[in-house]
This record gives sequence, C-alpha cells and structure tokens, in this order.
Amino acid sequence: MRAGILVTGTEVLTATIRDENGPWLSEQLSGLGIELVEILVVADHPGDLANGLDHMKAIGIDLIITTGGLGPTADDLTAEVVSAFSGREMELDTAMEAKIARILARFAASTNLDLTTDALNEANRKQAMVPVGAVALDPIGTAPGLIVPGQGDGDPLVLVLPGPPRELKPMWAAALEQPLLRGVLDRATQLSKYRLRMFGTPESELALSLREIEDGGLPFDGLEITTCLRKGEVEIDVRYREAAAEAASRLRDEIRRRHERSLYSLDGSTVDEIVAGRLGGRRLGLAESCSAGLLAARITDVPGSSDYFAGGVVSYSNEAKRDLLGVDEELLREFGAVSAEVAEAMAIGAMARFDADVAVAITGIAGPGGGSDEKPVGLVHFNVRTAEGGVRAAAPVIPGGRRDVRERSALVAMHLLREMLP
Repeated sequence: MRAGILVTGTEVLTATIRDENGPWLSEQLSGLGIELVEILVVADHPGDLANGLDHMKAIGIDLIITTGGLGPTADDLTAEVVSAFSGREMELDTAMEAKIARILARFAASTNLDLTTDALNEANRKQAMVPVGAVALDPIGTAPGLIVPGQGDGDPLVLVLPGPPRELKPMWAAALEQPLLRGVLDRATQLSKYRLRMFGTPESELALSLREIEDGGLPFDGLEITTCLRKGEVEIDVRYREAAAEAASRLRDEIRRRHERSLYSLDGSTVDEIVAGRLGGRRLGLAESCSAGLLAARITDVPGSSDYFAGGVVSYSNEAKRDLLGVDEELLREFGAVSAEVAEAMAIGAMARFDADVAVAITGIAGPGGGSDEKPVGLVHFNVRTAEGGVRAAAPVIPGGRRDVRERSALVAMHLLREMLP
C-alpha cells in the first residue's frame, strides 16, 4: 500500500507557518504498514492542487491525504478540486449544513459577534457541499472532512482533512472507523520497525559499516534503512515486513558488534530518557556557563524530573562562579574561566550548594569571539562527578556556530551523565 500527503496552503509553502500535519500523518501511516511515497506542499490555487492530485495518481498511489483548504472563504477549494479529480458532482448535505449551523451559532453567541443570517447561510452551504458518494466526517471546528472514492478500480481513495492540527488529529481517528477507508488500509501488510541511536560515530563511518555488512552477505532486500544526523547524534531507522524479520535482527546485531561503544539505544529511547531512568533515587545539581541553562532545560523536559533535579546555577561571569559556586579566585586568574580546573571547582560547588549526589559543570567559549590559539572557539570543559568519588572530565572542541556549541554542550553533558551513571 502506497500513500501520498498533499499539504495545501501558501502560508506553509512560504514557511510562514511550519507543516506539522505531514510528519504526524507519516508516523500514523507507518504504524499501519502503509508506505508513504511523498509529501507535497502546494499553494492555495486550484490548478496547483489538481496537478498534485494528478501526479500522485500517475505514480500509482493508493491513498491520497490532503490537509487544508476546507474553510468557508473563497480560496478554500480543496473539496471542489478533489470532487472534480474523482469525477464526482457536488451536492448539498443538508444534515451537515445543520450541524455546521449549530456550531457557528454557538460560536457567535459565545463571542457576542453579530453574524448576519446571510453570512452564516453562505458559510454553511459552502462547507456542507459534499461529493456524491463520499463519506462526510463531522467537523471538529467548522469544516467537515471527506472520504472520496475514485470512479475506477485503480483510482486512489482521497481522504480530505482540515489544516489545523487540533482539528486534523481527532478527525483522523474518526476516519479510521469508516469502512470506506478501512477497506484500503486493511490491504496493507504489517510493517515492523526499530530505531537505534548512536553518539560519537560519524554518519560516514556508519555508512561504511552498512556497506561492509551488505558485502559480507547480509541481504538488505526487504529492509528500508534510513540514517539521519540529528543534533549531534545519528539515528538509524530500519523498517521491514515479516519476510525480512531475520535480516533485520541480524543487521541490528552487526551494528551493535561494530559500534558497541557509541551505540547507546537499541529500542529508540533518547539519552534524556535513559539519564532520567538512571538518576532515580539520586539528587542532581548543575553549574552551567556557556550553555546558559540549556542542560537544565533538557533535564526538566522529562516528566518526573522534580524527583531528582535539585537545581542549577548559570554562572556566566567570574563573579558568579566565585560567589555562587565558591570557585577560588586564584583558579580563575591562573587557569581562566574555561579550564579543567575551573570546571572541576564548579562541579564541586554545585554538589555542595545543592547537597547533590551527582553534579555536572560546563564552561566554554561559544563564540563567535573570545577564542585564541590555546583556547579556540568551541572549546568546552566538562566535569561530571558523583558523591561516591566517580569523575568524568572532557574538553572537546565542538564545531559550529554559537547556537550549535551551546546546544551540543548540553548534549555532550547528557552523554557524560549517561556513561557515569550505572
């Protein structure tokens, strides 16, 4: 089963707003065993929408999902274009017209808006026009969705959904209950998948490993392997059907054998989730300089972090390092704020100030200025320690611009925590 997603909206095409629907629908389709072929974004022009539909039909897509263009205004033409594409006339659904009228009347009453009867009727009538033979889905906002069958056996089924994600998501759930859509979805065979996460292995090195694994006799037929460098980590997604299950399992074992040190997640768990699990029963204190609280933000993004996160100090200035963390002024003068000695003193200070079992300190040069031959831009010193005496120190030079250095500093600190904690 092959599907395509057709996103309509000039505001999406021009990046005025970000498309959230395409990625979300992609995940839903994958879980149903549907192969997503493409996501197209087109402007709010009927010709562009029609061209997108014709293109998807031409490449043999079984299910087309459109998002957007279902409102009451003149440029909301998705229903009309899909109706023409499917070779169907439009007709007024009087029951849907009544539902929309009730929704608009409640909205007008709650906002004290003076909407004329003519304006209400015009909006109702436009949104209640439905292709003959289609299934109309009850609106979550004011726009109903549609399930529109083609005329011939080989024609794609078109699922028409609204643009706002808060309306699209519940309507998708409602659409799954409809026999017309289920008849298409149930033809798909189960698609299994797993995700591996690595830190510290370049994507090029992983690509070489994959070539060697395939050359070594492991068939990749039936495996869909995707690698992605995402914010300093490499993600490996493997999708497969039942016939390729053994090959998928062998591939995971081969990657683990070759990259045991950098492969930290076999089940897709993030480093944030892993660290959260390992911090249970402990108390964490942070001392951040160049990362300016980004590590604390990552820690507290995980629900339940109040059970183990005591607090953090953003000690950007030398005075803050001295007064809030107890860093000796002599260390600052002799070694500088960006040094292993000061990072250690910051971690010790955080542990003392927060009565912590685990402490992390970060101090570095985020740039673009402030670097030197001895201490280049991107140099970041880390110190991770436990009350039991365990210590991990590191001083990588992190590539990228100012934002990259700051964000990746928080990431490196998370992985140092992961390696430190049993």
